[in-house]
Amino acid sequence: MRRRRDAKIIATLGPASNSLEKIGELFDSGIDVFRLNFSHGTHADHARTHGYIRQVEAARERPIGILADLQGPKIRVGTFKNKSAELETGQRFVLDMKEDDGDETRVNLPHPEIFAAMQVGSQLLVNDGKIRLKVVEFDDNHAVTEVVVGGTISNNKGVNVPDVLLPISPLTEKDRADLDYALELGVDWVALSFVQRPEDITEMRGLVGQRAAIMAKLEKPTAIKHLKDIVQLADAVMVARGDLGVEMPQEKVPVIQRQIVRHARREGKPVVIATQMLESMISSPVPTRAESSDVATAIYDGSDAVMLSAETAAGDYPVEAATAMNRIIIEVEKDVYYRKSIDASLPAPGDTVADAISSSLHHISNVLPLAATFTYTESGFSSFRAARERPEAPVIGCTPYQETARKLALVWGVHAVLSAEMSNVDEMVANAINITLQEGFGEMGEIIAITAGMPFGRTGTTNMLRLTRLKAL
Repeated sequence: MRRRRDAKIIATLGPASNSLEKIGELFDSGIDVFRLNFSHGTHADHARTHGYIRQVEAARERPIGILADLQGPKIRVGTFKNKSAELETGQRFVLDMKEDDGDETRVNLPHPEIFAAMQVGSQLLVNDGKIRLKVVEFDDNHAVTEVVVGGTISNNKGVNVPDVLLPISPLTEKDRADLDYALELGVDWVALSFVQRPEDITEMRGLVGQRAAIMAKLEKPTAIKHLKDIVQLADAVMVARGDLGVEMPQEKVPVIQRQIVRHARREGKPVVIATQMLESMISSPVPTRAESSDVATAIYDGSDAVMLSAETAAGDYPVEAATAMNRIIIEVEKDVYYRKSIDASLPAPGDTVADAISSSLHHISNVLPLAATFTYTESGFSSFRAARERPEAPVIGCTPYQETARKLALVWGVHAVLSAEMSNVDEMVANAINITLQEGFGEMGEIIAITAGMPFGRTGTTNMLRLTRLKAL
């Protein structure tokens, strides 16, 4: 099954979609990667869903990526005597370590690490920013705040601290247990929430090793300050616009989104745009015009993938949401200005042999009508670098490893194919011709470009580029 587009689609699975039948329908509608949200469900639930995905993969004979999304730390206030309280703008309100139920004057905040990192003037955003507090004075176990924006505050509402680097790991005990289980299942990507600094990715890498690829969720202003280093260390990044839009002025989010896409493309790392892309389709069979434009903007900017969350996890129209997103992407990619936009934002190649090869591919595709770019890859690196160039010809990522093929399901323009390891150049060329013809990417007489590493079987050695015509063998 060949997709007729380059950008990929991720769908979150949940009560509305985690059956074998529905997962099959979603894949047929255009989903390339399925997200298991470890903020919800049990390990047994995720194991069952994982099994369904692999059944669909076997039936469709196409590699499917699976993304395990870890919950991350959740900072919440305690409970109230009457389950809620009304805060008036301008009043004083205390956050403390006392375990008593709160009222209109105070509430428990059982997070000493926040008090340790506070400063006078720090902002605290409660309930997705609906209530805003400013720290007036504090010590190690309490803070007096001024209510900047009042309203109803209720039990266990979340707290965001946008302008403070919190001295906590992004991995809670729950996350570590979930990570171990996800890796045992054999997921392809793991998304790390609450990333604040490059060291968070390093910590994650020490736990994951090479068992899965790491996606950094960019949802905190402190992560944006360290954007370059985080993108370099992660295997992919996600623009998690929900929390990002809470912790910084919303008008800055579109600008930050484009900044992240540019950094990711420069480093050749996949970038995913997420949150509220087709939000209205939770309860509507069609998206709004604004949502369609939002998805289109992400594609015009050159994103590798766009993600559906509640739309497919808990919505009334999961398949319709997938179908709508698929159609929007196809329509954008047919636009002549899409290709002009992609080419205009092409990053300069790095000073490596692999980048020189990939950059040459881009130029060749502008001179010759290539049917496909064929990359032989073991780790996926060659296909990642080819996709960085956003060539007009599809990228066929040929690998002997199922794990690599599944990882490539997330990458822009890459059609992953499993094939045995090659032992010589003639065998490599013949194999590329056969697969290109079998997969429907070209016809007799058309030209394909082939990249590979010599000697064979050595990871990260892309150093060969060859052009050949499709012919009977």
